[in-house]
Amino acid sequence: MERLTSVQDLAVGQKKEWGEIFTGFEGKNRYVVYDRDGRELFYAVEEPRSVLARIFLKAFRPFAVDVVDPSGNPLLRVERPFTFYFHRADILDASGRRLGSLERQFSIHQRRYSVVSTRGKEVFELVAPFFHPWTFSIHQHGREVGSITKKWVGFFKEGFTDADTFGITFPRDWDVELKGLALGGVFLIDFAHFENKGN
Repeated sequence: MERLTSVQDLAVGQKKEWGEIFTGFEGKNRYVVYDRDGRELFYAVEEPRSVLARIFLKAFRPFAVDVVDPSGNPLLRVERPFTFYFHRADILDASGRRLGSLERQFSIHQRRYSVVSTRGKEVFELVAPFFHPWTFSIHQHGREVGSITKKWVGFFKEGFTDADTFGITFPRDWDVELKGLALGGVFLIDFAHFENKGN
């Protein structure tokens, strides 16, 4: 997690296997996390779960994503139980200690997530307007301090491989645990809102 200390933006790219591209059947999700210079900082992979859950529950399925450094050392874990609308996920550190949770809030005009600490205190919000659903602004103490944005990287890659790429910005001086919560939010957002294009 020390690599996040002086970072203020990241790119998270989903990796697709050729078998998935040609058959249309998705395997477990895999991601690479880059810094602004394109260096690979972390890898993230979905823990294998029931194939039936993937087929029938799709974006609503429970999941766990492990984030590791290039040497394979665990850094973060994102766990989501089965949910239908009020998506939530717990973010844990390498020792299994919970850093906080992301909880979807009821809202008619926007997608809104409250990010809460282990003490139940809101530390920031993720908010996406109804007509701009691919950008989640990060709000802290009533002001926008960053964003999580789904990047469309060209017709061929997006249309053919269905691979997602996200950009994250946050304050450089944020504690690494807050940055870890924001990074964990990318995986929940991808599963909940972009894995199923109709969701």
